[in-house]
Amino acid sequence: MEGSLCTFLLSAAAISLSGVMLPGPLTAATIAKGYKDRNAGALIAAGHAIIEIPLIIGIYFGLTELVASPSAVRIVYFSGGLVLMFLGFRMLRSSNMESDSPPGLPASALTTGIVITGTNPAFYLWWATVGTVLVTSAARFGVVGLLLFTLVHLPCDLAWSEFLSLGTFGSRRWWTKKVRRAVFSICAFILVGFGLYFCLSPLLSRG
Repeated sequence: MEGSLCTFLLSAAAISLSGVMLPGPLTAATIAKGYKDRNAGALIAAGHAIIEIPLIIGIYFGLTELVASPSAVRIVYFSGGLVLMFLGFRMLRSSNMESDSPPGLPASALTTGIVITGTNPAFYLWWATVGTVLVTSAARFGVVGLLLFTLVHLPCDLAWSEFLSLGTFGSRRWWTKKVRRAVFSICAFILVGFGLYFCLSPLLSRG
């Protein structure tokens, strides 16, 4: 394997991890789901990949211009923001319930990964900018480079999501009802906050 390809893959892994570890809606959802299921992170990462893999392929074939167009950005930001706010308000409204299950989110962790990823405008923004640079760099090595990049990037998502869910599940023995409600409420506020920000962003950018 060419040394330049090895260097690219190492840098792609570092960049991918830095992006994955940024706090956001998926982090909040993974922590909420991890309280009940120690392997929720793996399922959420699988749902994330269901959205991500077609996007990587699309960027490889020139989808970036469509994703990055002003009209598409406005639609994605507003509609995605509304869904995140809806999920956040559902979680917030249900956070005082006695159930140990994470409130407000889809019952399946896999579905949660699909829904949160598919409606998160920051996800598309990352791929329209940093992700596009990585895919373009991978394309210099042909289809093999794209495949190897994908095989490097996806495990970064998996490792971080599983780390979050395992850590949450392992620590829940110390969670009192007040702590559980507080954590679920914080996760809900994160979803609502990001949703509100994404809804307002297109309007603010016009000013």
